[in-house]
Amino acid sequence: MTQNFFSVDDIPRRRFLELGIKGGIALAAAPSLMSCIKAGQAPPPPRFALEDLNKVIRRALAQGGEFGEIYIENRVSRSILMEEGKFKSAVFGISQGAGVRVISGDKTGYAYTDDLTLDAFLRAADVASYVARGAKAVAPVDIREEKRPSFITVKVPLQTVAEEKRLEIMKRAHDAALGYDPRVKMASIDYYDEVRGRTIANSEGLYLTDELPLLFFVVQVLAAGNGTSHMGRERLSRHAGLEMFDELKPEDAARASARESVAMLEAKDAPAGKMDVVMQNGWGGVLVHEAVGHPLEGDNIARETGVFVGKLGRQVPNPKFTMVDDGSLPGFRGTTDFDDEGTPMKRNVLIQDGTLVKYMTDVLSAKQIKMERTGNGRRESFRYMPIVRMTNTFIEKGTDKPADILASTPSGLYVQSLSGGSVNPTDGVFNFTCREAYLIENGRKTVPVKGATLIGSCLDVIQGVDAVGDDLDFGPGICGKGQAAEVSAGQPTVRIRGINVGGSRAR
Repeated sequence: MTQNFFSVDDIPRRRFLELGIKGGIALAAAPSLMSCIKAGQAPPPPRFALEDLNKVIRRALAQGGEFGEIYIENRVSRSILMEEGKFKSAVFGISQGAGVRVISGDKTGYAYTDDLTLDAFLRAADVASYVARGAKAVAPVDIREEKRPSFITVKVPLQTVAEEKRLEIMKRAHDAALGYDPRVKMASIDYYDEVRGRTIANSEGLYLTDELPLLFFVVQVLAAGNGTSHMGRERLSRHAGLEMFDELKPEDAARASARESVAMLEAKDAPAGKMDVVMQNGWGGVLVHEAVGHPLEGDNIARETGVFVGKLGRQVPNPKFTMVDDGSLPGFRGTTDFDDEGTPMKRNVLIQDGTLVKYMTDVLSAKQIKMERTGNGRRESFRYMPIVRMTNTFIEKGTDKPADILASTPSGLYVQSLSGGSVNPTDGVFNFTCREAYLIENGRKTVPVKGATLIGSCLDVIQGVDAVGDDLDFGPGICGKGQAAEVSAGQPTVRIRGINVGGSRAR
């Protein structure tokens, strides 16, 4: 991978800007990129003649195979960290490369290169085709450029933004966090943006190009008091230009993070036992992302692993439960115009009113389980072949009022935010750590508690959901499955009956 970095540590803002990401990087960058970087622009995305790409695909299928593909990527990124009122580091990255894939039955050959030349592509095609040798080759269709509808709107392109503006946004968040409460001791602001260019061509005749901007803004706030401390966190992310911060204010994110950090200073030890759990709308949807979404991915179904194998068309959870994966929600973190195989993004209802109606698929798993391609073939970068991944996954909103859900719960746990968790897709068993949670007593949210963990299985969750609010909201995250992927997870306020809660004292 061709990649260039420039870093700075613990320097004043004025000196930071004098060095700058742009000027500093130009000293370290390859000569071919210097003019672009000095101008504060991304290098132009690579363009290749269609006949050259046809040649690569034919070469990939020369020894056999039913599907051949080349994926070309150009990525320019910035990452800036601010801690304790100081700009601690800045990194500017440039990466370019391509991957060639061949599918033959259930076998996949994949090779990648960071050398964007036809000769390098042909060598990668030879390596990828080796696994398919001896199989009957499908004659490729000559590629033809296509267009996909766009779900991403940019008003202020990231390539046009001065570094001063980025630093100003970070400082606004820092000042808002420190001004929230005297018990706030420190704020950490992590700013990241990138522009990723993609070219996809395959043996079915598909040829697509696009450019995807992405922003990820993380505020962490540390508060101390009562002999303890707590780190709150809030995240903002969209496929958008810098106009994201006109709607999602950095100050609001900072105050939300500070509120959590201060509130949890009063937390008592969480009780253990089976109890009803009310989960606040938003990022709590990561629970169903992990516990239900991963077992619904087509590669697991093709391997016949997981609790949802053979359950298509059957009632699995409570009829109140509808689950959707939708990669076409405008500007969302998990949204792109098409997946990393060129399949259009769309709304996929996975569970409808309690009935399992669809699995998520990529090209390979769709062939294996004889289902449509759903637009869930995703890859971390050109160094990885695509696998089945979620996009924006959520519980669809219901008709219950959030206040009524809480008031009708005599006792239990109110989960306001989760740190994250994991699931075994084979048996659906999960565990999640609660970052901010409260006891429910007599239908009211009362004492904050720390150390609570949710433990159970995916079937426990979806069968235990008996109330679904009308307040659907989302949170951005990073999903790991051997590769990192940008996702959103969402849900309205929901109540789940009888979840095992791990804690440090008896109820």
